[in-house]
Amino acid sequence: MIIVSGKIYVISGKRDAFIEGSIESIKAARRTKGCRAFVVGPDVIEPDRVNVYEEWDGKENLANFRGSGPSSDIGDLIRDANISEHQIEENEP
Repeated sequence: MIIVSGKIYVISGKRDAFIEGSIESIKAARRTKGCRAFVVGPDVIEPDRVNVYEEWDGKENLANFRGSGPSSDIGDLIRDANISEHQIEENEP
């Protein structure tokens, strides 16, 4: 399993626009084979921060969805990002 998680900082005052612009990508990801979870949400403390969390069955599924990254419309709103990808070998309850 692959987990993608991190934080995105957007241009001041543009967080709602970023999240709104992400909705179609969220829907598309959740329809994609191998997507277990895909979340883009506002941080409750920092007003220009967006938190992201994704779970994928494998790298192939993630690569098939990912393509070329965010559209330029929302990509232009990003001023900084720190996203990590983690490969989980075993999953225990």
